[in-house]
Amino acid sequence: MSKRSDSAIKIERKNAAVNSVFALIFSLLLGMIFIGISGYSPIESYKAIFGVSLGTVKGFALSLSQATPIMFTGFSFALAYRVRMINTGAEGQLYAGAMAAALVGAYVTNLPSIVHIPLAFAAAFIAGGLIALIVALAKIYFSANEIIMTLMLNEIVILFTSYLANGPLKPAGSGVGQTERIAESAKLMKLIPQTQLTTAIFLGIIVAFVLQFLLTKTVFGYEVHVTGLNLRAAQVAGINVSRTYLITFALSGAIAGLGGAAMVLGVNYRFIEGFSSGYGFSGISIAALAAYSPLGVILSAFLIGVLKAGTITLSRTTSIPVEFVDVIQVLVIIFVAAPELIRLILDNIEKIKNKFGKPEKVRR
Repeated sequence: MSKRSDSAIKIERKNAAVNSVFALIFSLLLGMIFIGISGYSPIESYKAIFGVSLGTVKGFALSLSQATPIMFTGFSFALAYRVRMINTGAEGQLYAGAMAAALVGAYVTNLPSIVHIPLAFAAAFIAGGLIALIVALAKIYFSANEIIMTLMLNEIVILFTSYLANGPLKPAGSGVGQTERIAESAKLMKLIPQTQLTTAIFLGIIVAFVLQFLLTKTVFGYEVHVTGLNLRAAQVAGINVSRTYLITFALSGAIAGLGGAAMVLGVNYRFIEGFSSGYGFSGISIAALAAYSPLGVILSAFLIGVLKAGTITLSRTTSIPVEFVDVIQVLVIIFVAAPELIRLILDNIEKIKNKFGKPEKVRR
């Protein structure tokens, strides 16, 4: 790669990072306006949300635990977007991974934890990857639209796992759709007692560094970057674009599957129907806010986790709706997807500053 192209990439990444920062700022500001219009105090609401999430040990632990599943779906969307493929199927891949982990955790027995836990994660990894692989193959060989296919597969996977949880896998006497409880050897260790924070967060951090290394230090990462940057140039350079699409998208789905396993092995201890509160779709805003950087996903997931944790806690004691966090996430996507809008806002702010700035001294 030439120095010129390398410099262009650095400038592009810097602009994306700046855009993400302003996207978050403007989203929070607009969120305050919506909260105010809805009849709540924006300042008191944000003060309470961040105070709860960061001001106590259990609040901080709740923030990290809320960040864990959306971290994996954030990685998933960010990786697929590197080759300009839109993985809106992380929700279904998450469910597939959760069901696979639940089956291994409950029905594979007499294993030590050091073997049982990795085996359950491996099953989730494969399950999520297979769902994404179907989409990648359809795109490569039949020119299928991955957005439509992943959205449709979401419904199929969620309904199928719901059938399993309410039918053949439902424990006798259970009043809700769920599977058998996983074995003790498959449970993740709690980092803080009486919280949902588990060692799964360390797996998320490891995944981030592995992805960062793959994308920046390997031939595969170079092929992913060129394919996403210019498909025609990749083909001319002799890159096997089909293989790159296949591996990238399958890996994207596999990582989403790990998020489902993290919920089963560390929080619910079984597959529960409807366990996800939109974790798959939250990954879109997480990845966008992180400028599609694996390491950036860690920070953006934590920020959204803080908002989710604070709002969840507040909803138990106040009437503030938890949907405000969803509004902020949608605003993040809008601003990141429309960088010209941010530039327009910044230009107008600069004009206002210049207009009302200090007047020039008049020379006598």
